[in-house]
Amino acid sequence: MLFTDIVYFCKKNVLAKIGNIEIGDFPLLLAPMEDVSDPPFRALCKKYGADVMYTEFISSEGLIRDAAKSVQKLDFFEYERPLGIQIFGNEIESMRLSAEICERANPDILDINYGCPVKKVAGKGAGAGILKDIPKMVAMTAEIVKSTNLPVTVKTRLGWDHDTRYIVEVAERLQDVGIQGLSIHGRTRAQMYKGEADWSLIGDVKNNSRMHIPIFGNGDITSPKKAVEYKERYGVDGVMIGRAAIGSPWFFKNVKHFIEHGVEMPEIDLQEKVEVVKEHLNFSVKWKGERLGINEMRRHYANYFKGIENFKPIRMQLVTLDTQEELLEVLNNIK
Repeated sequence: MLFTDIVYFCKKNVLAKIGNIEIGDFPLLLAPMEDVSDPPFRALCKKYGADVMYTEFISSEGLIRDAAKSVQKLDFFEYERPLGIQIFGNEIESMRLSAEICERANPDILDINYGCPVKKVAGKGAGAGILKDIPKMVAMTAEIVKSTNLPVTVKTRLGWDHDTRYIVEVAERLQDVGIQGLSIHGRTRAQMYKGEADWSLIGDVKNNSRMHIPIFGNGDITSPKKAVEYKERYGVDGVMIGRAAIGSPWFFKNVKHFIEHGVEMPEIDLQEKVEVVKEHLNFSVKWKGERLGINEMRRHYANYFKGIENFKPIRMQLVTLDTQEELLEVLNNIK
């Protein structure tokens, strides 16, 4: 079967908007990733073409209790706009109150996390855990929408497990209570991040005649070609990119190049990668202080330098050295 034979007869993409915020023709969204999507990483993704930024997810309980770690995640820079703050929780009143706190931080968008599959979140009925209680999910969303003047979006999954993939109906109900954008990860909570993402149900949501809000697909966008293929096949308004951008913030630029020219950009050379890593490190230290900034950069080096031969001794230095000066010296000597 030819690819053209399986393309959906779908609604034509137009300039996507979340509320009154124009986000472009087929926007690329940076997925909210805990311990990844902080201001230093977001700065690089914005530099390389991400159209919409999201913060790391923020605990509603942490916000209403004024926990320092949660409150710090509200911080962002003007150049990041349009930016969404994402919150999670399992208590409707706490989520409503945290939405009011987020509004005071003056983001462009408020996003609700109904997709995180990790046990410490989902096991408490938050994140993807709420997919076991759709009425509560809808009620919580309605209260959050009523509590803020910000456009509210949702990120979720297909369902809790294979037998509860009710995303088409859920999308309608969330739209009916006022959300203005929906990002769907093409797996169930039971799948976690295993197996192949099923985009057919994402396509069903997008091509449901009742839906009028933008639908963004997420999951397995591992190459620019795949982003364009899914755009054409399923008709989504944009894609949300997560793991593919870790260690490759230029992935957004590559997708846009492929959309425009039909081919990928040449792979960036080692020296350009080194300059990006130095920029990331310097911002991380500036933002978090030397000790924490260095510690949190350690999770990124293997991704930045993946596939480079005989790199292990250098990587071991990068993940064990304790000063910015020493790390920059190692990076400057990479040839």
